[in-house]
Amino acid sequence: MKFTEDHEWLSLDGDIVTVGITEHAATALGDVVFVELPEVGTMVSKGDEIVVIESVKAASDITAPVDGEIIEVNEAIVDAPSKVNEDPLGDAWFFKVKVDDAGDYNAYLDEDAYADLIG
Repeated sequence: MKFTEDHEWLSLDGDIVTVGITEHAATALGDVVFVELPEVGTMVSKGDEIVVIESVKAASDITAPVDGEIIEVNEAIVDAPSKVNEDPLGDAWFFKVKVDDAGDYNAYLDEDAYADLIG
């Protein structure tokens, strides 16, 4: 698992990257009440704002960590946004993207570096 400085987690399986938010981000946001996900088939570029999250405290965006195509979204968190707070590193993933270059994944923080960031 890798992490972004924007508190997203990434998991690579072949050329598919699954993206969610970290426990740190979920805690900072507070109770999540709304999630808007991208459409399957959307082509994204690294840095594109593609997810909107609203909580009782704030609104936030998730940006695409890599270039590629959205191949799956987690409708369960649209129907029950509170799952993001309950299991941010597991069942509450946001989307899966087929990456153009799997090497982009390696540029992100490992667990120790992320722990130092939020430390």
